[in-house]
Amino acid sequence: MAKSPAVGEQAPDFELEGTDGPFKLSDHRGERVVLLFYPGDETLVCTKQFCSYRDRAEDFGQLGATVVGISSQSLDSHTQFATSHALNVPLLADVDKNVARAYDAYSRRLGVKRAVILIDEQGIVRHRHDHLLGLDYQSVDELKAMLDALPLPAQ
Repeated sequence: MAKSPAVGEQAPDFELEGTDGPFKLSDHRGERVVLLFYPGDETLVCTKQFCSYRDRAEDFGQLGATVVGISSQSLDSHTQFATSHALNVPLLADVDKNVARAYDAYSRRLGVKRAVILIDEQGIVRHRHDHLLGLDYQSVDELKAMLDALPLPAQ
């Protein structure tokens, strides 16, 4: 079954509080945006994922995209997680799970699932990767390859 929004569809707008302040998707039109849905702060795989981005900060900073992590923990939990690991990705608090539901990255059994959604400069979903079990994640190199494969914006 296809996930929604599917590639080629408009990304649903949202606004969430985050570790770098409020984030509203539509405020980032004209930029490429990567949404990193993840199950939880301080979990083994999630910690490994976000620390891998921190450990390759220079490469991560050259992705040419706005990247945010989204999970259902509180802003306080995100702040503690980001601070304790010196993370370089802003974390957004989707406490009511409405954004995860809107992006088909939520399951009643599992909660927020690991997924990567790439949105182009016009707000269109151009790529999505939904993890079956959430036991792996996209590396900096994989994120770069996904972004490099996107068409250049129309001038």
